Amino acid sequence: MSGRLTIVRPGVPVPPAAAGETVVPFGEFVAWLRSGAALAHLGRHAEGRLLVHRLEAAGRPLPLALALRAMSRGRVRLEDLHGRTRAVTAGLLARWTAQLATEPFRVTALLRRVEREVAAIEAGAARDRRSEAPLDLSASPLYLRTDLSFGVRAGGSVAHIAGVVNELDAFTGPVVVLTTDDIPTLQRRVEVHRVAPQESFWNFRELPAFVLNDAFDEAANALVPAPPAFVYQRYSLNNYAGIRVARRRAVPFVLEYNGSEIWMGRHWGRALKHEALSRRIEQLNLASADLIVVVSRAMRGEIVDRGIDPARVLVNPNGVDPDRYRPEVDGRGVRARYGFGDRLVVGFIGTFGPWHGAEVLARAFVKLTASDARLADRVRLLMIGDGARLAETRRILAEGDALAAATFTGLVPQEDGPAHLAACDVLASPHVGNPDGTPFFGSPTKLFEYMAMGRGIVASDLEQIGEVLEHGRTAWLVEPGDADALAAGLRRLLGDEALRAALGAAARQEAVARYTWRAHTRRTIERLREVVEGVPRRAQTVDA
Repeated sequence: MSGRLTIVRPGVPVPPAAAGETVVPFGEFVAWLRSGAALAHLGRHAEGRLLVHRLEAAGRPLPLALALRAMSRGRVRLEDLHGRTRAVTAGLLARWTAQLATEPFRVTALLRRVEREVAAIEAGAARDRRSEAPLDLSASPLYLRTDLSFGVRAGGSVAHIAGVVNELDAFTGPVVVLTTDDIPTLQRRVEVHRVAPQESFWNFRELPAFVLNDAFDEAANALVPAPPAFVYQRYSLNNYAGIRVARRRAVPFVLEYNGSEIWMGRHWGRALKHEALSRRIEQLNLASADLIVVVSRAMRGEIVDRGIDPARVLVNPNGVDPDRYRPEVDGRGVRARYGFGDRLVVGFIGTFGPWHGAEVLARAFVKLTASDARLADRVRLLMIGDGARLAETRRILAEGDALAAATFTGLVPQEDGPAHLAACDVLASPHVGNPDGTPFFGSPTKLFEYMAMGRGIVASDLEQIGEVLEHGRTAWLVEPGDADALAAGLRRLLGDEALRAALGAAARQEAVARYTWRAHTRRTIERLREVVEGVPRRAQTVDA
């Protein structure tokens, strides 16, 4: 019998258990439910607690709250990382249950309302997106982060958001950010307002994203009294708040487009239920923006093929903060923590997405260590991060008898990323192509972080990766998806310290010269001025 049962939501750090407490990560709790083990906990705990990232972003966790209620004899509460609590009372559970019971009958009305709003914006698209819209760069730009993801502490999205926001005020007035969640590594000078999503339709896939538009619209009206210099939105599924805010204030609208959510759902997840409406909203954002910022030529080609004027599209690769990621960062503490000693370390950092190629790296490491007993004893693999393909990556290493030579760190906060990369001698970027054969549209943030660290890089010769890196000068490039070629590239760099140093130094120089977040943001502002005011761009650009 436990004093307290604590269930930890995904993305929230698992705390140590207090005396008499049972702490269960979300994945383990789901396993309880599937196996029937949860029945043994009915009424067995003195109280229940659901740990969430932030109370305002907790939504309506009815199933978890009901489960905790059934397993706890005493009080049940939500608690966030700031120690704030919300009691889960019988009244609250009754209200949530009533909402869940009635909302299916309101879905049609919600979708029709969204369709009317979208149609109204579409009707004014040609009239309202004007090249003569005012651009007052002394005013504050308004940045919208509208993703319904919470507790994201590391990864490419975090790096990109912080990189742009931290550098914008070098060219504009102070930046104002409206966001659904905290953004790691933002400078303290940035004015941040958190927008809480509504509880309505929370237990329905995709629908909360439609509802979120109103929350951002209301927040912009209440919190941003003066017209912003422009509205900059990182596009997220089913969101058109940026268009509405920019039109109402008669200021330019900049859209950061990181790929089609419809395509990603079909190929990397589940197809969207309301795909036709989502496609309309995605296209509406592209048609309405004064400037669309994409990170690769492949992405520009995709939207130009959809009828978007290429003059409004800026190809602007991802970047890096060269002061945070630099060769002088001390990685000795990380090496000591994982017992690497004087061994050579191959490093990878990422969210283990389908496109990251972590499984290819695992197969290459198995081949590398199996082919040379002496090298197997001298080399270690450091896998930094967490995500969907981690389990498969571990399985490959285990079946190849190489798991003992690999270290999996789990999720590492963005602030700790540089020290982990500094612990490595060679850094791997084993990205793979798109499953449908279309061009790889990514611009891996890790690529530029690797370059700035000044370490030897082995990377896939894939679309932009092969354009940014030069084989034999700034990296060692290999055939994408080819574990044998990747193993050979790793062996080449592990066996040649001078080559690693030369490649790393050249890559660092290239990153500082062309791929900083300051340069990235400057290119965006220069192109925006050109589009809105007709001001010519400077000659130095990476746009194609």
